[in-house]
Amino acid sequence: MDRPQISLDFAPELHLFVSAPRRAGRTALRTDGTSTLGHVVESLGVPLTEVGALLVDGRPVPDGYVPVDADHVTIEAVARPQPSLAPPRFLLDVHLGTLARRLRLLGVDAAYENPDIGDAALAARSAAEQRVMLSRDRGLLRRRELWAGAYVYSHRPAEQLRDVLSRFAPPLAPWTRCTTCNGTLRTVTKTSVREQLRDGTERSYDAFAQCTECGQAYWRGAHHARLDAIVTDAVREFGGVPG
Repeated sequence: MDRPQISLDFAPELHLFVSAPRRAGRTALRTDGTSTLGHVVESLGVPLTEVGALLVDGRPVPDGYVPVDADHVTIEAVARPQPSLAPPRFLLDVHLGTLARRLRLLGVDAAYENPDIGDAALAARSAAEQRVMLSRDRGLLRRRELWAGAYVYSHRPAEQLRDVLSRFAPPLAPWTRCTTCNGTLRTVTKTSVREQLRDGTERSYDAFAQCTECGQAYWRGAHHARLDAIVTDAVREFGGVPG
């Protein structure tokens, strides 16, 4: 018995995941007759985290659908903003440290694993804590244990931040979270953090915050202008209170 032949059309946003011949429009593929459409799509390189609707002859089907001969399949990209839990919480792998710090700067709950604990442990933590796994590792995003996941499309931190904010639209509350450990910040007196300050800092600044988890002290020092520019740009584009 001949194997079913289907045709596939990938959304332009998904072209980076598939081979060049499949970027030109509708292409043919013979399936084994038993694999689900989700398995077929992933076998061609596209993590299901990046797939929006799956359409067969124009009608939506689940990723567990088994395609049959002559099916015309359209694979759409995930919608932006993506319908998700509110507010979303994230888990970032070892390669996304700068993105984790920028998300925390904006008050977004962003857990970060460094050093690398391995894909299995990351997927297990995503499931246990119900966090969206952010990664550029397609293999990690294919793990069935993941609670939810998303591919980070750029290697540039500024573009990575816009990517995540535009996709998940998390509420922003800048200057409320520790960029070191992800804990929450509280306003404190200069006296309470004096042991962490150098003489120049103690003389020059009066407003301080401290992480409730790790105890790290914060003040608007020499790097504040650069950080404030990141906050201002994000709030202008995606909403929130500058702080």
